[in-house]
Amino acid sequence: MDDEDPSPLRRFVEAKRSITSIFDQLLDFVKDGSTFVDEAWRGDDLGPVALEEQNLELLSCVSKLWTIREVLLRRHMKVAFFGRTSNGKSTVINALLRDRVLPSGLGHTTNCFLSVEGTDGDEAYLHPEASTERRSLTTVNQLAHALHMDPTLESGSLVKVFWPKSCCALLRDDLVLMDSPGTDVTLELDSWIDKFCLDADVFVLVGNAESTLMNTEKLFFHKVSERISKPNIFILLNRWDASVTEPEYMEEVRKQHVDRCVSFLAEELRTVGLDEAPGRVFFISAKEVLSSRMQRAQGMPETGGALAEGFQDRLREFQRFERTFEEFISQSAVKTKFEQHTVTGRQVTEDITAVMDDINIASADRKICCLEEREEQRDRLDFVRGQMNHLRDNVRDKIKTLSEDVAAKVTSALSDQTCSLPVLVEEFRADFSPTHENLQIYKTKLLQHVEERLVGCLSHRCSPSVLRDIRDAQRHMTDSVRPLLSLSVQEQLFAPSSCFELTYDLGLAVLCADFQENIEFQFSLGWTALVSRFIGAANAKRALSGCGPRPQVRCLRFDPRQLFVVSLCPNVVSLQEDEMVLSTATGLVSVTSRASMTVLVIAGVVWRSVGWRPVFVSLSLYTLLYLYEKLTWTDSNRERVLKQQVVAHAARRLRAVIPVVSSACSQQVCKEVMATLGRASQRVELREAELEAHVRQLSLRIQRLENIQRRSKAFRNRATELETQLDSFSARYLQGN
Repeated sequence: MDDEDPSPLRRFVEAKRSITSIFDQLLDFVKDGSTFVDEAWRGDDLGPVALEEQNLELLSCVSKLWTIREVLLRRHMKVAFFGRTSNGKSTVINALLRDRVLPSGLGHTTNCFLSVEGTDGDEAYLHPEASTERRSLTTVNQLAHALHMDPTLESGSLVKVFWPKSCCALLRDDLVLMDSPGTDVTLELDSWIDKFCLDADVFVLVGNAESTLMNTEKLFFHKVSERISKPNIFILLNRWDASVTEPEYMEEVRKQHVDRCVSFLAEELRTVGLDEAPGRVFFISAKEVLSSRMQRAQGMPETGGALAEGFQDRLREFQRFERTFEEFISQSAVKTKFEQHTVTGRQVTEDITAVMDDINIASADRKICCLEEREEQRDRLDFVRGQMNHLRDNVRDKIKTLSEDVAAKVTSALSDQTCSLPVLVEEFRADFSPTHENLQIYKTKLLQHVEERLVGCLSHRCSPSVLRDIRDAQRHMTDSVRPLLSLSVQEQLFAPSSCFELTYDLGLAVLCADFQENIEFQFSLGWTALVSRFIGAANAKRALSGCGPRPQVRCLRFDPRQLFVVSLCPNVVSLQEDEMVLSTATGLVSVTSRASMTVLVIAGVVWRSVGWRPVFVSLSLYTLLYLYEKLTWTDSNRERVLKQQVVAHAARRLRAVIPVVSSACSQQVCKEVMATLGRASQRVELREAELEAHVRQLSLRIQRLENIQRRSKAFRNRATELETQLDSFSARYLQGN
């Protein structure tokens, strides 16, 4: 076999590289998928999309792929050589390696298992199975030769031999050659098979052409066939060069060997059919092939040396064995090493596809539910807002009506109470003394009494109906707001306020702070009293004090009798206009204040007109009336006059503040109802915020579900791509093999 010929073993190397790349991608893909499924399983407040079983399934796939990847990195083609002692197993391997690598010779030579695999370096070395210490290849006889074996090594031990790939083309393509002790020197066949044969791709039975196939050899392969379904077995009948000494029996002996081997392979083991079995039997001379190849490596003719007749035929037979062996081992290794992994990888992609489909369907269903729920929540939010706006408008109208009603009630009640001030004042009883200090105390208590009675009457007349209207408005708001709130809040919904009381702050003491009483004696027919009766107290005060515009005084013609009549009967005079009376009174006061001489003149005129008796009688009656009024001016009269003055002053002040008091009561009602509306609005705003938060949460949930759908589809497509790569690998390397 020329070194330049393309080796069929390259197929295994290419297949290994291809499937390793696929499984690297598959492992990364499954790890990403496991992370994705874990996130989908853990989910959020609305629940997971994936199931825990799916998450565990992906984790199991990751573990399974890790194991396969590690196995793929260690995978190589393995050829196990078995046979009886001294049949030339090691020599056959050396011939394949083109050098004396393994110990060989007469008798029982190999006492343990030897594996030969390639190394990228130029130095050959070895180390026992349980050690990583490199040893020189020259120590192989000390470790593995039966005559010089290390006593610490048993027959079931393994010594690994590393031979430079540059020295042997076979070793360049992940091929391992396994040499074994003779099957006839041990009873540990079962342990050998379990330890060294289960991962072998091809078995080579090296027999001795000078004898026949022995039962010990058959027994071993029967045991192998029990553990491995249809193992690939080649039979090398070594030392066929001995047939040259008996050329007349050569073909008969060859046929005998072929028949016996075909029967063993096809009928006993049933690993191949009768038509294929002859192609698994080769007649070689490994010693001759090794010798010729070593000579060729040294630059000498490969036919030199002591070679028997027919060497070229035996060399071509060995080369045919190598070619057939390489084809079979490549096909077998690819199938045995990668087929099950390919099936597992396809199963993983199918499982992941199923998981991603389930997650996609679950997320789509959940998304539909979330969309419907979000739409329902948005409708609910719009309804709550609309109802609350309608309620606010309704309450504003209600407040306006209540305010106007309260103002009207308070105005009417306060006006009536103002008219009843004389009665309220008259009810007051307290010790009266005309001294200044006692008068101040008396007035304070009087005003307090009047204000308390006024407030009490107002409360009695207005408060019940006003409070009833307020509670009705509050109850209406509560009933309107209740359906807008959640059930948990409805149970804790506020009740209408029961502590509100309408207050009437009249401030009568402040209103009457400028009140100045006048309880000095005033003669009813005195000049001041008469002027006050004619033009009123205020005008009289201005007139007597000389305030106000001074009218033009026309020359009047006084009739004494008319003046006397006016003095005796003041009520008979009816004045048409206050201005005229005021002007006249002012003129009269001005005249009398100029000098007493004028009085005397008038008295003289009257004296001459009527005589002294009527004047005397009038003056006597006038004097008696004065004395009577003076003597009867007691504290009771003073108190009565004071109360009359208080009534008049308070009535004026109360009439002025009626709009202010009614407005203040309206504001109280408005404030109370607005406070209730504010509390209701606050609860509704909290409900709106809750609904808005729920809508946002659902929107985020929908985005997450859409992302899960998108990612699950991407994972499914990626699984399909990897499955396609596995199908391509199977079609290229596995089908038809």
